[in-house]
Order: sequence, then structure tokens, then C-alpha cells
Amino acid sequence: METPNASAVPRLRRTLTLWDLIFYGIVLIQPIAPVPLYGVAQKLSDGHFVTIILIALFAMLITAVSYGRMGALYPTAGSAYTYVGKGLNPHLGFLAGWAMILDYLLQPLINTVWISITLHDRYAYFHIPPIRFEVWALIIATIMTALNLAGVKASANANKVLLAVMSVVVVFFIVLAVKFLYGGQGWAGLFSLEPIYNPKTFNPKILPSAISFAALTYIGFDGVTTLAEDVENPKRNVLLAVVLTCIFAGVCSAVEAYLGARIWPDWRSFPSLESSFVDICARVGGLVLSWSMALILVVAAFGSGLTGTLGAARLLFGMGRDGVLPKKFFGKLSARTNTPTNNILLIGGLSFVGAVLLNSPWITRHGSGAYEHAAELLNFGAFLAFMGVNFACFWQFSIAFQSGFKRNLVRDMILPLIGFVCCFYIWWNLNHLAKIVGGIWFAIGILYVGYKTNWFRSAPVMIDFSDS
Repeated sequence: METPNASAVPRLRRTLTLWDLIFYGIVLIQPIAPVPLYGVAQKLSDGHFVTIILIALFAMLITAVSYGRMGALYPTAGSAYTYVGKGLNPHLGFLAGWAMILDYLLQPLINTVWISITLHDRYAYFHIPPIRFEVWALIIATIMTALNLAGVKASANANKVLLAVMSVVVVFFIVLAVKFLYGGQGWAGLFSLEPIYNPKTFNPKILPSAISFAALTYIGFDGVTTLAEDVENPKRNVLLAVVLTCIFAGVCSAVEAYLGARIWPDWRSFPSLESSFVDICARVGGLVLSWSMALILVVAAFGSGLTGTLGAARLLFGMGRDGVLPKKFFGKLSARTNTPTNNILLIGGLSFVGAVLLNSPWITRHGSGAYEHAAELLNFGAFLAFMGVNFACFWQFSIAFQSGFKRNLVRDMILPLIGFVCCFYIWWNLNHLAKIVGGIWFAIGILYVGYKTNWFRSAPVMIDFSDS
């Protein structure tokens, strides 16, 4: 018999199907994910972007399995923060959340950097007067900040339209690229091992740092797990969705990178590494395709930066409201627009200052550009979270043991430990600047959670990721 109040307990209706989750994952990752990375990744890997995408896919697939299993176990918002906090320890969960916060703060920065570099390097292409990088960074950061202060949000429908346009452009690129290669060289132009393995340039010593950069292609797949409470049969569908999203990202990225490498084999001749794929599009599709790719890249980056600023600002507001951060500054809302004004201004300022610093001569003097540094900084937090989820999955299913799940040595122990090692390997090979800045951020987090919990004697205050 039902208890009197059983029907009164509020529960979300499980209405989302497996394909709903996969579509959501594709929206998060985007079919043009490898395009902004292309030139820099070709430089780092000496022409082996396809290879490092496929190697990174191996690590991401195992991590996706861990995310899927933990998402079925704890179907709530928070992703890595929740899985590590509940699966291992609340203090470790706070540190995983602290690493995630770094990614939230860096998302507007990385988009500001990419748009500023593209417009600075391609001013003639866009028919605009030459403007210094620092000025572009100020303009882009100011526009993002102003729109968010006004309470403007990108809608889900706008994201769907943008995804549809991206998909059309990518399909046109693939069709025209195949036509270009076959028309010029026949089957020999279409099929070659050089983008995967070129003995003249292959250098295994440089691959680890290149893989750590290429892994940015997959960032965002874990967002699928935030819908675990709304999906039909979460034990099955969450796991399948994150794995299939990763496979889609890897295959789509590898195809685009492969065709790009066949069309323009020598990455050293690109006018600009950051916008090199636009030149590839111009070679196979003329001005129409190159303009289309350039416009959707800028629009997508701007939209990502805009929503990233809002998400980070709301996350900081939640932490201020709940007493994790000082409430007077971070927990304040504008009475007129109901937006966290202080947080939006702070993130806008960080985006501008960070972009200028990362592009300064004393940072870029060793040949690494601002975009590369920003991407690897973002990966610092992401891969710490990935390691945490893999180890939490191992702990929950091998050591703590969950009832209702059949034991399986490979699935419960070997796979998550391999995932942990692979993610640690990629994380360890991030560039020195990423490890220094990220290490400082992480050290601050350890000191902060220690101070807030009477040096780990009490549980930390929970971070609310649900509205970010």
C-alpha cells in the first residue's frame, strides 16, 4: 500500500529519450569543434592532428563510460563535482568543483581570445580597418559584458538554428573537399596515410603535449549527464549518450581534420594558424564557403562566450548566496535586471585582462600563442575533473560496491583506472604555463576549503551548479 504522502513527493517526469540526450550532446560539443583548433593542433603535432584526435578519443571514451555510470548512480546537477563529492569525499568533491569553476571562468576568456585573434589577423578578409589585438579584446569583452548586464540570454531555439547552419556548412565542406581532392588527384588524393602517419614529420616526443591540446575537441560531452534525472532508463541511456556523443565528436573531428590535411598538407604556409581552416575552405569552396565558415565560427564563439559569461556569473552568484564566497560582493543581484552585476563585470574584466596577458610578448616568446595557452588552461581544470570521476567510478563500483549492479572486473576496476591514467598523462603534458597558473588556482582552493571547514574537520558548503 502507498503511504499517505507518497503521491505528494515532487518528481521530474522522465520524458527524454536516448536521441534527445545525443542531440543535446552534439549541441554542446558542436560539429565545428576541431575547426578553431586546426592550425595550432597541426603545428603542435607537426601535421598529425587526425592522429592525436583519435588517441584523445580513447581516453575520452573510457572517461565517458565513467561519467555515464556515475550519472546513473547520482542523477543530479553538478557533474564531476557531485560524482567526486558523493563517490569519494565531500572535500575532494569541493576541489573537483573548484577545478570546474576555473573552466567556467576561462570559457569567456578563450572565446574572447579566439575572436580577437581572428579579427586582428583577418581584418582585410572582413573588410574592417586594422585594429590592435588589445583593442579587439576590449571590444569583445565589453560587448559580452554589456549584453549580459542588460539581461540578454541566448535561447535554446537560437542554439538549434546555429547548430543546423553549422551542420549544413560542414556537410558542404565535406562534399566540396571530396570533389576537390578526387578531381585533382583521383583516389590517391582522397586516400592517404600521411595525415595519420607521415614518417618524414612524425615525432612521438611532441605528441603528448599535442594530445593535451586536441582533447579540447571533446570538452562538453559531460554536460549530457546533467539531464540524468529527466531521461528514460538513466542506467542505460545516460551511459550510451555520453559514449555516442564522444564517438560523434571524434569521428566528425577526424574527418574534418583529415580532409583539411589533404587539401593543405603544409601547415607552415598558413597565413594565420588560428583561422587556418577558413583558408582551406577558400581553396575548395571559394569565397562563399570561406565566408560561411568564418561567420559561423565568429558567431558560435561569440554565443559561447556570451552564455559562458552568464553561466559563470550565475555560478559565482550561487556560491555567494550560499556563503561559499563573500555574499556582499558575489551574492548581489541588480534590482532592475535581476542579474548578478558584480560577477558579470568581474568576468568581463578577467576576460579582457587574461586575453591581453596571454598575448603579451613575455608569454608568447616561446612560440605558443594566446589561444593555445587559453585552451590548455581550460584543459587543466577539465582533466582534473575527469581524473576525479574515473577514480570515483572505480571506488564506487570496485571498493564501496553498489547494490543492484553486477560486478565486472573490466568495467568496474580496469576501465576506470585506465581512464584515470590516460587523463593524468594528458594533464601532465599540458604546457608549463597551464600547470603553473592552474596549480596556483588549485592551491588556493585547497587553502580555501581548509579554512572554511576548520582544516577539514567539517563538511564543506555545497556548490550549486544547477543554474549555471
